[in-house]
Amino acid sequence: MSSEPVAAQPVAVEPTSTDVTAAELLKAVPQLDDSGANTADRYDWQAAMAAADGLALYRDALGDDGRLRPDCQDQVLCEWQEDWVLLSGDDVELVSGKHRDPSAGAYTTINKLADDGGLAHLFNRWAAMKETPSCRLVTSGGLGNGRPQQLLTAAEHFRGMRATGKPVITSPEHANVVADLRESITTHCEHTKKRWTGRDSSGNVVSHPVAEQERNNEVARFLAALTIAEKRVQRDHVGYAAPGMYVQPVLDRMGATCSPGAVWEAVLTVFRARMKARGPLPAGELPIVLQRGATSSTIPPEMQRTIAARTVTMSDIEVAISTALMIPGGYEPLPRMPLTSRLAVKMNAGGCSDNAVERALSLRGDYQDYWRDRESGEATARVERKRFERLLQRISDHATESAQPQGVALWRRLQVEVDALEDKLLTGMDSDLALGGICDLAGRCKVWFGPRFDVDAVIDRLRAEREAGS
Repeated sequence: MSSEPVAAQPVAVEPTSTDVTAAELLKAVPQLDDSGANTADRYDWQAAMAAADGLALYRDALGDDGRLRPDCQDQVLCEWQEDWVLLSGDDVELVSGKHRDPSAGAYTTINKLADDGGLAHLFNRWAAMKETPSCRLVTSGGLGNGRPQQLLTAAEHFRGMRATGKPVITSPEHANVVADLRESITTHCEHTKKRWTGRDSSGNVVSHPVAEQERNNEVARFLAALTIAEKRVQRDHVGYAAPGMYVQPVLDRMGATCSPGAVWEAVLTVFRARMKARGPLPAGELPIVLQRGATSSTIPPEMQRTIAARTVTMSDIEVAISTALMIPGGYEPLPRMPLTSRLAVKMNAGGCSDNAVERALSLRGDYQDYWRDRESGEATARVERKRFERLLQRISDHATESAQPQGVALWRRLQVEVDALEDKLLTGMDSDLALGGICDLAGRCKVWFGPRFDVDAVIDRLRAEREAGS
């Protein structure tokens, strides 16, 4: 989430208030200052899921002729209030995107859904915006049996009550689920706890407390506004699955023929930029001047500029798609450069990733630089190097003496073995540099990452293929 500073947190008001729309509240209500740390690949997964939603909006906005309707004003707002927000007219949907690795398993408790799944934060934003938006959790994880599945059932029940115009209140058959979610929200959202209890973190009375029954009814209304899209595509598979899953239906509706992979990359590029607030501004970086207060907007100009940089319009998506249709080669993945060093070829044959190969090549260069500096000024450095490399060969021999690991498994085991050297490392050398020594030995065919083969013949073949292709 974004880390926009705020001076005070908004207080939710009764949902019957209709003086402002959800779209207006989305931009007027201050954000929570609770930026979460995301690794680059998880951040990219969120951009991909937002792009999928943007393509869904775009497809729905196409007319019978396969062209974007000129009156369409739908937008996707990235990293504002939530991970992304869908806007269509006055309707707003807050979306929390949570990637969950397969090793983490399904969400097994409501408490995990409130915390790791982001439901507590979604509830806070929904309440702050006068209960006007709808909400959605998008996650690569599944929902386990028991309470998580019961929460889905309760949400469906409360949505049905709202759809028929009935007051959404807690029902006995779903009371336990509502109570569990209420307690989890209180645990993981300090602002909601303060509003409900009427006390701040120091125990001082700051407002009237909200009765428990009304808290339960508020949670029930939240569930009526909530949907959960579970088991979405994992981050490792997005690049392969997205063109067919998210782009091809749009191209079919447009009647266009093009590589869906190129279109996906073009659209995803737009969302990556907006996720980092790097979208184009109508006034560029010109300063904001002459703020006379005559404007009817309640949103400060600085905030309008920030929101604009994070907004993806349907026109933005249309331009991206049109560009990919005209020059698909500009968005196709670059061809993989052939590996022409002995170290790289051997690691590639053992199944090591491109990142591992690049790291190994870099470490080998650092190792060679280390000895080049020492051997140019120390008479005994060459003898010390040979002794140290005998130690490294013993380590590589030990790493392969049981179970015969190859490729990735051997690479990881060698790292563990080198990390354990500690006091045996030479002056000015760390474990990474020592691993570079093993990489250097591999480059000289003294360490292998699998069964022996004619590495020079493979290199000659790769070079011949590259020359033929050029």
